[in-house]
Amino acid sequence: MFRLSNLLKSTLEDIPQRELKGSIAIWNFTNRCNLSCLHCYSKSGLDATDTLSTQKILETIPQLKRAGVRFVIFSGGEPLTRKDIFQIAQAFKDEGIATYLSTNGLYINPGNVERIIDTFGYIGISIDGDEPTHDYFRGLPGSYAKSLKAIDLIHEAGGKVGIRFTITQKTKDSLFHIFDLAENKGIDKIYISHLVYSGRGLDNLAMDLTKKERKEAVEYIIDKAFEYYESGRDIDIVTGNMEMDALLFLEHFGQKYPHKKEDLRQRLLRWGGNSAGRNLVNINSEGEVKPDPFFPISIGNIFERSFDEIWLEETPLLRRLREFPRRIKGKCENCEHIAICNGGSRPRAWAISGDLWDEDPSCYID
Repeated sequence: MFRLSNLLKSTLEDIPQRELKGSIAIWNFTNRCNLSCLHCYSKSGLDATDTLSTQKILETIPQLKRAGVRFVIFSGGEPLTRKDIFQIAQAFKDEGIATYLSTNGLYINPGNVERIIDTFGYIGISIDGDEPTHDYFRGLPGSYAKSLKAIDLIHEAGGKVGIRFTITQKTKDSLFHIFDLAENKGIDKIYISHLVYSGRGLDNLAMDLTKKERKEAVEYIIDKAFEYYESGRDIDIVTGNMEMDALLFLEHFGQKYPHKKEDLRQRLLRWGGNSAGRNLVNINSEGEVKPDPFFPISIGNIFERSFDEIWLEETPLLRRLREFPRRIKGKCENCEHIAICNGGSRPRAWAISGDLWDEDPSCYID
């Protein structure tokens, strides 16, 4: 996760950058979903059943705390399909673990919106473009209008909400719409994810951007970050699953603020790029523990061992992922920027070459 806006502001204003103290867990509490999105890494659908019982989740929460997890992103499937979702979230909060919600918004209604705001520290609603693009990509006519209604309900109830957008061949022309929507709706955060080759994202690999298209899209995103900062507009821009965005950002930042470029470089080195297996972990809907949600290899299952035993054990895979910078093959091997991006996505390398330690095939940096 690359926080453009935070790094831009903290560097220019000489204030401490936002740093993660502890680990983030993305937990897929269910594989049930009312949509069938083309890029879904978990291939969620309406026919899925929940494997994780309330009791199993509750007994695992203290294990996450012992392992240093400080933030949990509630994901799925659609996490709001679980009737026990608020009980689970409260148990996390009781342990001092922050809760974030990633949702399509279709189950947010006037009867639960205030409870959702009170329960979750951040709410991200997925929007994949303008209305026809979103409805096509999500597989349900009318889903765009319902997601926008959820945004309105959150704002009317006094809450804050962000947009989550995945950029692909099918959604790239809607990138401008996403920023217009955020500006017009008073959205607090725009999270733009690059495609990772897992689940339906792998099945639909042809919809990924070319390197030229990716670079052009990221340049537009960077320009918007500068525009918002310089105009005083408070919209936080974050990109995900493409740590190489930091390198393009450093280049453009250096052109505008050359006297601050080295400061930004040092902040990026402290950030450290791809964090899968270091301070990012995933638990999927079957209890499998993985270095990130897209990872092709499980490192254990919470039905067989406690989470803290799995996460804190220095297995060969975790040891290799936690090296810094990582030893990556291909063009990464001698790249001067490896300590900033940390080699990018290992699942993308695996999907294309079958080698976890090959270069990220989506890297667009020359």
